Amino acid sequence: MITAAKLVISVLVLATVCLAQTGLTIDSKHKETVSAPEVEKIYSSACSVVQQEFDIRRPLHPQVRHVLGADKNEVWFPGREVRLTKWNRYNFAQGVVLLAFLEIMPSQQRLTIAKRAVNWADSTVEVERLGK
Repeated sequence: MITAAKLVISVLVLATVCLAQTGLTIDSKHKETVSAPEVEKIYSSACSVVQQEFDIRRPLHPQVRHVLGADKNEVWFPGREVRLTKWNRYNFAQGVVLLAFLEIMPSQQRLTIAKRAVNWADSTVEVERLGK
């Protein structure tokens, strides 16, 4: 019995270390359960798809904390969390894609693009105004 308990603890510690190396942590509340290998698989796949879609040549492993058993489904950007009320692989993948995208486009670049969008909007003239 003690040997089995040591084995279970060792496997859990090893799984936690492996997940931490990729930037993924899992937090389950209210006794919600999820398969850690499935979460890791979806996380890795979402990162790979973003890498391919935007032709990123460096490894992409954003920090993501998956919170299962949250009050509502959401991505909480300040904490880099994907919060789900219950496990849903599609919602989790969407959250990872959003957080991966934030990693490939730094905040300064997002600000520059936003300023450019506002400048473009300010530089356009409606046709009705030209006639006046």
